Amino acid sequence: MRRVAALAVILLALGGFFAWRMTRDHGADGAPFLGYVEGEVLYIGPNEGERLASLSVAAGSVVKPGDLLFTMSTTLLDRQRSEALARIGQMEAQLANLRAATSRPEQVAVLQAGLKRAEAALKLSQNDYDRQRKLFAKGDVAKAGLDRAEMSLRRDEASVEEARRQVNAALIPGRSQEITAAEAAMQQARAQLEGIDIRIGRQNVRSPAAGVVQDVFFRPGEVVNAGQPIVALLPPENRKVRFYVPEPRLSSVRVGGQVKVVCDGCPGNLAGRISFVSSRQEFTPPVIFSDVERAKLVFKAEARLEGRARELPLGMPVAVTPIAEPEK
Repeated sequence: MRRVAALAVILLALGGFFAWRMTRDHGADGAPFLGYVEGEVLYIGPNEGERLASLSVAAGSVVKPGDLLFTMSTTLLDRQRSEALARIGQMEAQLANLRAATSRPEQVAVLQAGLKRAEAALKLSQNDYDRQRKLFAKGDVAKAGLDRAEMSLRRDEASVEEARRQVNAALIPGRSQEITAAEAAMQQARAQLEGIDIRIGRQNVRSPAAGVVQDVFFRPGEVVNAGQPIVALLPPENRKVRFYVPEPRLSSVRVGGQVKVVCDGCPGNLAGRISFVSSRQEFTPPVIFSDVERAKLVFKAEARLEGRARELPLGMPVAVTPIAEPEK
């Protein structure tokens, strides 16, 4: 029993010594800051909810800007496009008919010839009526003959009026307004078709940047909602190191400053540039490296990786050391 108690005392003493040693080293000037590699992932999904037709990448694939990532089904859009094409064809036929109505002089000439014929018949009826009226005044014809002549005159007057209105209707300028309205409707229909083509093109989703595919969340045949991510892409410039700076050494870290990054098994000369320093303190980082860290007051900072450091895997523990710049 005494041996167990003695062993416990020795272990506690060693633990206290190592804790004191770690505290002293962490707070010493020039000691590296502890952190890990993180990445700002781009989650890429479709513009419209549909069924995933095909997938062109897998986790770990390296892509360039413009490379095809995945394709969504376009069944409904294809039907809408066919309907829009049929509507445009119908409008084109109607517009052609309206334009032909204002540009067929043969039809107008026929109507004008009919008007001249009606006017000639009217002139003949007028002469016959005048003659019958004179004869009736002398008593040479019966009243029935005069009535027939007057009826013929009124009939031919109506025929002339009808023919004149037909000619005027064929030449009426209101047709141009109908043509203008039809042309505007045609432009609207074509714009709708272009919009459908754009939507169909967007169903072929391409990479917005170069990077590595971190994960794929859906497989062909599954239905995906609009905006729901299918591919997680990590561009090299989006890799960064997150580390924690004790309050006494906060003055040695500033945005824009360069840092040296060291990790186990990594090549030398890895570097980054500080892009963020928190304005609020934290009592513990999310990754706890020791019991002593829990009681320390630290500030979160981030550094964008540069050069070969962009190849570090996510979650890799690193040590970060600010590089002192020469005074100007």
